[in-house]
Amino acid sequence: MTTPAGQSAPEVVTFGETMGALRARGPLKLGGDLGLSVAGAESNVAIGLARLGHRVRWAGRVGADELGDLVLRTLRAEGVDTSHAAVDDTGRPTGLLLTEPRLGTLTRVSYYRSGSAGSALAPADVLPALTPGTRILHLTGITPALSATAAGAALAAATAAHEAGTTVCLDVNYRSRLWSGERARTALRPILAHTDLLIASEDELPLVLEHPDVPEPEAVRTLLAAGVGEVVVKRGARGASVFTADATTDRAARQVNAVDLVGAGDAFVAGYLSGLLLDADVPARLHRAVTTAAFAVATRGDWEGLPSRHELTLLDEPDGTTVR
Repeated sequence: MTTPAGQSAPEVVTFGETMGALRARGPLKLGGDLGLSVAGAESNVAIGLARLGHRVRWAGRVGADELGDLVLRTLRAEGVDTSHAAVDDTGRPTGLLLTEPRLGTLTRVSYYRSGSAGSALAPADVLPALTPGTRILHLTGITPALSATAAGAALAAATAAHEAGTTVCLDVNYRSRLWSGERARTALRPILAHTDLLIASEDELPLVLEHPDVPEPEAVRTLLAAGVGEVVVKRGARGASVFTADATTDRAARQVNAVDLVGAGDAFVAGYLSGLLLDADVPARLHRAVTTAAFAVATRGDWEGLPSRHELTLLDEPDGTTVR
């Protein structure tokens, strides 16, 4: 497989389902205005990386409808390569999600993605996107939850990328409304065999373990012994930790006024992968990751508040500063 003439290979390839996103200002049952955007964990990461100056490609399927047009238009406008995105011509629609704020920063999400174009993702949709020169394949545990073909696409891509020497990043990103923990474990463990960089929150680690009830230190040792090069554990407001065979590195979260927690994990991943692409050491990667996550929680939307590279230092300015 080759990269089209005149185009540089993407540094990162990711794929999954990106949906139309309707965001309410209050409880949905009370009605009111809804704002329309797009959302999807993988495309959130893709946008975050593009804003940080990286070449990134998103592959996936959208419906031949207005929401599908919105998805592709938004990603292209954000500098994401969609040359391997497919428009489904079988009548499957673009998926939809609705978000509603409930208590403080607690948000409830409702999905309408059964039978969607994105759920029909198959290996043939994603393998051509892995062109030579790609440095990272980014996967999430959301895609395998969509369908058997989507799970097959994730495993096939991880296998092909690993064999080609591409770093495979798996963000567990568990969605309890999509599948059970046991189903997730069955699907994710085969992908783990090809994973170089595993990212998970504390409660997601058991989903990739044969024996899920072991304490975190033993879980990490097991994963590293199985061939995972780095294990990144997200701890929310308490920051994150990175475990390698040689060291453990902890980093506190950056302190900001939290407005919307949706998308914070994807922002963290974008920052961490950006640091990896720049050959930064682990502390510097973590610093960038918690910085991009802070931008996400301080602004509304899944990806809208993500920073560009030159904006990363804004959090270092004193509160109340006006940048002129």
